[in-house]
Amino acid sequence: MKNKVELIGYYGSDEVIACSAWTSTSRNLSEDKRKRIGKLINMLWSEGHETPFEKGQVHFLVDTDIASHIHLLKHRISSLNAESARYKELKEDKYYLPEDWDKCNLSEDFSFDGDYNRLTICEDQNWSDVLEEYTKLGNKLYHQCIADLEPHLGRKRAKESARFFKTYNSQIQADVMFNMRSFANFIKLRNSEHAQLEIREIAQQMWDLVENIEGQPFKYSLSSIKQKLEKE
Repeated sequence: MKNKVELIGYYGSDEVIACSAWTSTSRNLSEDKRKRIGKLINMLWSEGHETPFEKGQVHFLVDTDIASHIHLLKHRISSLNAESARYKELKEDKYYLPEDWDKCNLSEDFSFDGDYNRLTICEDQNWSDVLEEYTKLGNKLYHQCIADLEPHLGRKRAKESARFFKTYNSQIQADVMFNMRSFANFIKLRNSEHAQLEIREIAQQMWDLVENIEGQPFKYSLSSIKQKLEKE
């Protein structure tokens, strides 16, 4: 399953951000001031007056592999909650497979013997197929481990420790909210050429969703953020 992002809500707009900045003088909006919102937004962002951008918020639901979930947690300023294998058994067994592995085949034959199953990997398999087979075995062991540990350790300890069988490509659902200031920071770090492909794709999906909100409420904010990032 691919990682996917859904925009589930937003608050504010360029106008709300502009009014926050204008609070220091007057929040009264005339037609002339409305025409100056774009110019003000650009000035605020380019000169580092970023506090007003905290008045705009974007809210996402993300189906993400665990490795990318870690990237969502690190180097960010956001509000984030996610599914936890400590509190429930993850029964859907969702997982992510890198699409760019499809044409990369194994150079040797391998075989893996386990108590629960036998995993045989052949030279003609590509690495995506191998990862899928490996992930499925891990999921089987995860559920069986919970069942076998529970009578001895209790349900809580069984769930929280059996998740060690879950691989980094296992997918969970995360609820993520950014204000526009922190969203810009996230885009800078995670939609960078230096970021891992999977988190870059998530960041780009988020950007596209915000950019395509009906009425484009953050049109000038996104434009200003983009201009600044291009200069850095």
